[in-house]
Amino acid sequence: MLTLGINYSQMHDSSACIVRDGELLFAVAEERISRVKHDAGFPKLAIQACLDFARVGARELDEVCFGWQHPGASYRHDLRSFASGKMPLDYNGGLSSTLHFLSMWHQRGGAKRFTQQFGTVKARFRYVDHHLAHALSAFAYSGFDDAAVVVMDGRGAWEATSIWHGRNGRLEHVLTIPFPDSVGFFYSEFTEFLGFHRNSDEWKVMGLAPYGEPGVDLRAFMDVETGDEARPYRVHTSRLISRGAVPFAEMAKRLGAPRAAESDIDQRHKNIAYAVQEACEVAMMNVVRLAVAKTGSRNLCLAGGVALNSKANGKIVASGLIDKIFVQPAASDDGVALGAAMAPYLDGDGKVPNHAMRHAYLGTSFDDGAIESVLRTYKLHYTRVADSAEPAAELLAQGKILGWFQGRMEFGPRALGARSILADPRDPEMNAKVNNAVKFREWWRPFAPSFKKESAGEYLESATDSPFMILTAQVRPEKRAVIPSVTHVDGSARPQTVEKEINPLYWRLIDEFGRRTGVPVIMNTSFNLRGEAIVNTPTDAIRTFFSSGMDYLIIGNFLVEK
Repeated sequence: MLTLGINYSQMHDSSACIVRDGELLFAVAEERISRVKHDAGFPKLAIQACLDFARVGARELDEVCFGWQHPGASYRHDLRSFASGKMPLDYNGGLSSTLHFLSMWHQRGGAKRFTQQFGTVKARFRYVDHHLAHALSAFAYSGFDDAAVVVMDGRGAWEATSIWHGRNGRLEHVLTIPFPDSVGFFYSEFTEFLGFHRNSDEWKVMGLAPYGEPGVDLRAFMDVETGDEARPYRVHTSRLISRGAVPFAEMAKRLGAPRAAESDIDQRHKNIAYAVQEACEVAMMNVVRLAVAKTGSRNLCLAGGVALNSKANGKIVASGLIDKIFVQPAASDDGVALGAAMAPYLDGDGKVPNHAMRHAYLGTSFDDGAIESVLRTYKLHYTRVADSAEPAAELLAQGKILGWFQGRMEFGPRALGARSILADPRDPEMNAKVNNAVKFREWWRPFAPSFKKESAGEYLESATDSPFMILTAQVRPEKRAVIPSVTHVDGSARPQTVEKEINPLYWRLIDEFGRRTGVPVIMNTSFNLRGEAIVNTPTDAIRTFFSSGMDYLIIGNFLVEK
């Protein structure tokens, strides 16, 4: 059976993947090919890339699976919410979402656009409930026989939070908290209030939070001490929303004026970010506690945009509430394509294949012939190297900043040693150098370390199995001065643990750097500039390299210098 999974809602993060007989072959977000950050358009380029990789035509597909309910159901839910007063009619964000669903209804949930782009096909078009697709995207790739599955996002069709019980390849729905009672909505509204872009810049709030101090009371906006075990949080939506011509009126009344984009950040903003992150962490912990109680399982799967909150994930791991965790690396909406493609396996005996996902290298790759052709086209000076790891390690040890383009591109928002910018974590000024001269982004944004899995425990107090850079852990106090540029202000880090069997080249680079410096750790950030998608092709990599302060580019087995 050949199934195509699609995320398409006209809101953000369109994507596609292809699965053959239960095996995930290829997955890519539309933004990587179109070069439009968080591209919300119909993912025709991503779909074509899936078909090309599998060497099939659209007519050979058995199922085309969209990771959303039929949009008519979503549209009717919004109308009921307007009628009941849960969403005021002058709530701009709610109205735009409703219009998206109406437009999607006209497109038959994307089926009409698919037929226009790829012709008439024999495949069945399937509409998978959004939170079910999220839940499948976590459970079906966890390798767990038994797990509590938690989905938390801004909104699905009508869902905000859902709990599922995965057992023996089956998923049983436990409960749903409907939108607009949404932790993701709470976080995204404060993201906008703090002068960033909702559904895009939540990372910035998480990175800013450790610079704040306790004291801001957000109970008027989200109550995480409800006194009701079955109600892990309560979001007071009417006080959060922007209504009519006065944005954030209720929030401004209690917290002061919202920050204008690009204006200076003061201590008040830092303190609000601290409170937002703390409330999110408590709400997530409450939901996980409820999920464990309802399912009786201490294995946890997380998905949905809120599950990308690595700080909260790390605290869940450290809490002792659970034994094992799996967070799907593309936990936001791009990842629902993975779950949607698994939905046909729920037919029949109702069991989905379940294989532990140990890497996210699911995208495009380019051999040395294709890379050298591009280098020649641009008439660049380059050197062929026998082993990319050795010169890279030497240059990093000299304090150089490298672009690193190797193998298949990662799926999800994190660069994991395939499309990365690398630097020396020992240099206390390296964080500022990369933020200012390479990434062109805010000064407080932290950088992540890549460790060999077997040596991570020397530097970290927990999270020593973290292949997707989606958990935070505390750096051991005696090691914080050793790797200062990847240790955040609160002593935390967002590690990637690299296994030799999974990515031997990147593992070897970390090992070679350790041999030269005594510190087998590398600073790793995504290969892109601020506001751009991570690079996909050699041309993308070359353009980004020459548009930034990187010193060298190692692309395949070629070394390029300026």
